[in-house]
Amino acid sequence: MHALFWILGVTIVNSLLGLTGVFSLWIREATLNKIVKSLVAFSAGILLGGGIFHLLAESLNKLSPMFALSVFIVGFLLFFVLEESLHWHHCEKCDAHPYNYLMIVGGAIHNFIDGLVLAAAFMVSTPVGLITSLMVIGHEFPQTLGVFAVLVSGGFEKGKAILYSFLVQTTCILGGILGFLFVSKIEVVSTYLLPFAAGGFIYIAASDLIPGMHKAEGTEKIGSFVWLCLGLLFMIAIKIFFEV
Repeated sequence: MHALFWILGVTIVNSLLGLTGVFSLWIREATLNKIVKSLVAFSAGILLGGGIFHLLAESLNKLSPMFALSVFIVGFLLFFVLEESLHWHHCEKCDAHPYNYLMIVGGAIHNFIDGLVLAAAFMVSTPVGLITSLMVIGHEFPQTLGVFAVLVSGGFEKGKAILYSFLVQTTCILGGILGFLFVSKIEVVSTYLLPFAAGGFIYIAASDLIPGMHKAEGTEKIGSFVWLCLGLLFMIAIKIFFEV
């Protein structure tokens, strides 16, 4: 039970990161728009880097390359079909871009996996769990800001974006609890979710976020590219130095 308290505490803290968008309520609209553009580009880099160097790479270590890549393609194509379906049913007169909902689905899967990872780490030992917690929270903080920025950019009002960012993070708690209860059986499920989530994240970055960066001009376009590269480098650095 001692491990369960640690798991609940860390996953709750991780979930509260979803409320970081609250700080935007005190920022001027023009300033927020500039920040959002930078964070969207940064988020695109994080999604690409996280999808390729973390989720997909990890799945290739646990599954056969052919199977992992097949699940990756299934995730990529399913997100495409889901986005087209959302366009068809909701986007005739919509205020929010369908990729917002894809971001929510992908983020929820990613955070659920984080919960499973944290539970497994604390079941090994408390020190291992705490180290893993620092690494997870370290890369989640900029990522939650990126999610918020993407949702605002996609048409959500700030209050709604904050709410959904928070709800996306709370799936970490569910993953932590299930990981604690079924630690010996849940590993197989989480392994299959890794390449699936990778396909979804890379689809969002490649088809929705990066094309939007083409609309920028001059120094703004250069800035967006720099932020994209920083997002990629951030995720690569975590992989190299923390082996996450």
